[in-house]
Amino acid sequence: MASPKVAAWEYPLLDGSRRTLVKKIGDGSIITRFEKTPPPIKPTDVVCPHFLELKWGTGCLFHCAWCYLNGTLRFAPRKTKPYVKDYGKIEQHVRAFLQNADGYRELLNTGELSDSLMWERNGNPFSKFILSLFGEQERHKVLFLTKDKYINNLIESEHKSQAIVSFSLNADEAAKRFENGAPPVAERIEAADKVSKAGYEVRIRIDPMVPIPNWEDGYKSLIDQIFSKFAPSRITLGSLRGLQSTINQATDKSWVHYLSERSSWGKRIAFDTRYLMYRKVIDYLKQKYAYTDIGLCKETLQIWDKLGMDYRRIKCNCTL
Repeated sequence: MASPKVAAWEYPLLDGSRRTLVKKIGDGSIITRFEKTPPPIKPTDVVCPHFLELKWGTGCLFHCAWCYLNGTLRFAPRKTKPYVKDYGKIEQHVRAFLQNADGYRELLNTGELSDSLMWERNGNPFSKFILSLFGEQERHKVLFLTKDKYINNLIESEHKSQAIVSFSLNADEAAKRFENGAPPVAERIEAADKVSKAGYEVRIRIDPMVPIPNWEDGYKSLIDQIFSKFAPSRITLGSLRGLQSTINQATDKSWVHYLSERSSWGKRIAFDTRYLMYRKVIDYLKQKYAYTDIGLCKETLQIWDKLGMDYRRIKCNCTL
């Protein structure tokens, strides 16, 4: 069987330069570049680098009230029920990428359309399969993004240096109220600590931040919980947002009342509130833990500027 074609494109990067990068492998059903966010120009434009998706499956074991998969997968026969594509096709496309994309180092995100660990509790776990492929080379890495605590297969892998594991966390009260079915935050942090101690680079994504009552204390407590165990290599912050398709498909819409601002990326929390949440958390990280490896997820140029952060040097969850 012929190897899938590697398609490339010259992209404008956030720092103003241009670079020829992989656009997709074959039909783009497995590996494709996320390119929905052009470099920002207007203050309300969203900042997001063009990262590579590894679309191995769709869905999630959990049922967060605000999950964008409810909207994104609304036409899929299985909706958000976990679905995994054919391993043979995934391997073919991944090998084509690894064998041909030998220039710019890339991080392939397995958690954009699914929880990356949703297929670990069976005889053919995805992490074991994909790490065996990435372990054959040293240039590119695979990103696992998860709310799960089932890390047994990651711990046992021999290819830890070719993966980055990112845990999605929230303030305890927000998680209890809206992240239905997901493990308690403390258990996710415990899993992250074990993965870090096993030798993986571990990142944290605090997203979506929500201005629940006493939110400042809640997010400071979350940071204390994290740093009582380990120091993440990177922390990415994001706030609650909702595309109209997500809002329409949500069973529990109680979170929607937090959204009052319209943007090119759906409805958002009011600008001043978003800024204050980020400011408090960033300052707390700097002042108490001397921690500055912080990025923002899908935030506007206006927010980056007001926080005094340079989006052109962005290092967020989906980038190396």
